Amino acid sequence: MPSYQDMKSSHYHFIGIGGIGMGTLASLLLAKGQKVSGSDLKDNEWTAQLRKNGAHIAIGHHATNVQNPDYVVYSSAIRITNPEMIEAVSRNLPLLKRAHVLAQLVNEQTGITIAGAHGKTTTTSMVSYLLLNAGLKPTTAVGGIINGHSYNAHLGEGKYFVAEVDESDGTFLYFRPVYSIVTNIDFEHVDFFKDWKGILEAYRKFINHTSSYGCVIACGQDQRLKILVKESKKPACFYGFDASCDVWAESIITDGSHSSFECYTQAGKLADFELMVPGRHNVLNALACIGVGLRLNIPIEVIHKTLKEFGGVKRRFQLKGQIDDIMMVDDYGHHPTEIVATLKAARLFNKKRLVTVFQPHRYSRTKFLLNEFVESLQLTDELIITDIYAASEKPSEGVGIKSLLEPLQRALGERVLYLKKEQILNYLTDFVHSGDLVLFLGAGDIYHCSDELVNVLNKKKALV
Repeated sequence: MPSYQDMKSSHYHFIGIGGIGMGTLASLLLAKGQKVSGSDLKDNEWTAQLRKNGAHIAIGHHATNVQNPDYVVYSSAIRITNPEMIEAVSRNLPLLKRAHVLAQLVNEQTGITIAGAHGKTTTTSMVSYLLLNAGLKPTTAVGGIINGHSYNAHLGEGKYFVAEVDESDGTFLYFRPVYSIVTNIDFEHVDFFKDWKGILEAYRKFINHTSSYGCVIACGQDQRLKILVKESKKPACFYGFDASCDVWAESIITDGSHSSFECYTQAGKLADFELMVPGRHNVLNALACIGVGLRLNIPIEVIHKTLKEFGGVKRRFQLKGQIDDIMMVDDYGHHPTEIVATLKAARLFNKKRLVTVFQPHRYSRTKFLLNEFVESLQLTDELIITDIYAASEKPSEGVGIKSLLEPLQRALGERVLYLKKEQILNYLTDFVHSGDLVLFLGAGDIYHCSDELVNVLNKKKALV
């Protein structure tokens, strides 16, 4: 792997440039003065912004898109059978995983990485916003779009690089952070790790890659994580909900749109904090941010102001519209742990009825966590389930929507309904009524249905 010094004034070609991870990295390279080209199957807001900033982007994957780049960058979603991959290999062009390039940039600065099965995008966003507010001028790479802000890909002048890192394919092990936040460990990405042993071994290595001059900031509520951090002997800061941690929250109040808590350290009460995002899981994310702030000696008033102003991340319990007392909310949750946290947060609104539209994500996840999905989805009042979003996977023999639907029907009876995605809008238009919270849940493309429902209900209201 070349150093970044060797990679200056280079031309990078991104296969799949429209994905948020690839788009974020491409944006940073453009800001550094690099030449960027790329391709994707269709245009989106990322490709439009990248074009505006000077990237040459083709729609569709074709060998002719690969001109004369110095490096070809690809993500784990791109297969070796992709025509641009075939072309790059045939011409012996240097191939780099997205994480390789990002890690090179992070490792040459004071890296602050955020890893974990859940909550890392929100936590990365909070930490990025904190360092910006503190005047530390960080470079940031966040795997989500922050509501009301544009610092998910930001080239800063300071020494810190805040980056969300991906454990799904093991590429978070490329990073050598000075500070690392680990939000939690869960039975996730089993298609790659195979079992708990593989998951824990990967996190053990990641924790050990943290500099001894820095700190591991870890959730003390996760006992597996706590054990790994203590075994590492790395400097550590645990955060959580009790005094066994270094930073903890008490007197937590959380409603449908806000949260508040008292924050303590072993030295005593630190301050009262307010959040514009709901749920105890977001209190944990905020505690991780506070832990970073304390380690970097950021004034408490700056941390307080940052958390009070932070408006959340798109597709993380994002309110899409409220029409005639019908709330439409979109959330990226696609793992049972996330589903439970999201449904509990939805309950805080005290609506008459919680209607959940769920799109399962990946055949492998559905297979390995089938029982957990069935249990978690029972927390809703009404459930609409649609076909599995395959992502980059091929259909798996013996795993289909029936695998999930049948046990849900046994548990929920008439409260669960299967619909094709194209049927959902028409059904909901007649089904929802005043007092409902309609939650669109999944990491695929189900969010389009939330936008469509908002549009239809707005038109119906205009006709009244």
